[in-house]
Amino acid sequence: MNILMLSDVYFPRVNGVSTSIQTYCRELVRMGHAVTIVAPDYGIPDTQTEFEILRLPSRKLSFDPEDRLIKRSSLPALLRKLVQRHWDVIHIHTPFRAHQIGVRLARMTGRPTVESYHTYFEEYVANYLPWLPRPIGRFGVRLFSRRLCADVDHLIVPSEQMAAVLRDYGIKTPATVIPTGIRLEEFAGGDGAQFRQRHDIAKDRPMLLTVGRLAIEKNIDFLLEVTARLVPQFPSLLFIIAGEGPDEERLKHRVAELKLEANVRFLGNLDRRTELLDCYRACDVFVFASSTETQGLVLIEAMALGAPIVSTAVMGTASVLRSQGCARISAPSSESFAHQVGGILKSPSLRQCLANAGPEDAAQWAAPALMTRANQVYEAIVRRNVEIN
Repeated sequence: MNILMLSDVYFPRVNGVSTSIQTYCRELVRMGHAVTIVAPDYGIPDTQTEFEILRLPSRKLSFDPEDRLIKRSSLPALLRKLVQRHWDVIHIHTPFRAHQIGVRLARMTGRPTVESYHTYFEEYVANYLPWLPRPIGRFGVRLFSRRLCADVDHLIVPSEQMAAVLRDYGIKTPATVIPTGIRLEEFAGGDGAQFRQRHDIAKDRPMLLTVGRLAIEKNIDFLLEVTARLVPQFPSLLFIIAGEGPDEERLKHRVAELKLEANVRFLGNLDRRTELLDCYRACDVFVFASSTETQGLVLIEAMALGAPIVSTAVMGTASVLRSQGCARISAPSSESFAHQVGGILKSPSLRQCLANAGPEDAAQWAAPALMTRANQVYEAIVRRNVEIN
């Protein structure tokens, strides 16, 4: 099949959506499909050659300079170009310009559309527009989502929890739950000792790690409070925060307020093929507390690399961590969370037991098996489209 992917975000912008799209594209190519992705131009040349990438002129967003908005003026020329090519499936990953392009192209060509619902927008509205009364925000998100989903033939959602949210919104578009997997072979290396040596971290220094975008919805404030509770018991404790984002400066001020300068380091984005793997291997406990994740890919990465996990289990993370031997689930209180982390830090045997369980737990999230299900969705909507037409 010839598959067109459309997104308002993609690498070099680092986040879960970019990772998910890259996994989709690579696995579909491995299956023998031809894949083209349309995404914003970030001013950095593409170096990968596995699939075609069409970059569109874009502009920065004043409230979030990491992201780009595809320029509306580029759409007519793009549509003229795309309509001349044959697509079996149009897969839309984000709800802004990408959605507009996909829906218009589908109407022009009669091709079937799939849309991934990656983001729990209702919680984002609450976080980023706190002045907006919550009932109004919820009404707006639900109305927006119903209209968005009504435009496409099929939905892919990464967890049953997100599927339940959409049903509660009254969305009737057929949906399939397909989590995004990882390529296990890419998360089988890593050298924790080398990471500690490079960053001058003593081999016996207790180390916590979180990985992700530095944004309010990731709940890193909570993890800083957990760290503050643990430091009296573990004075040399080091909390590594790997990632970048708009909340970085505020979080650094919060570290200073809590007097944790000696116990917290911000390392920015780490190379996913080298340094990030070493970082996972180096940590004693991987900690995560986001309440807005539709899945939580970093949890699966941590599993694969043998990092013991302590996390709350809200939305998609509940699916990822259900019955996993490598993780301990905490109530959403800093006291309970610190108790779980402290128990692991004090017990080398427990830590080793959790670490040993991780790779086996991660195996169920292998990308090839999960992408076979996505391929089945594509085949079904293509058949249905042929029957209708």
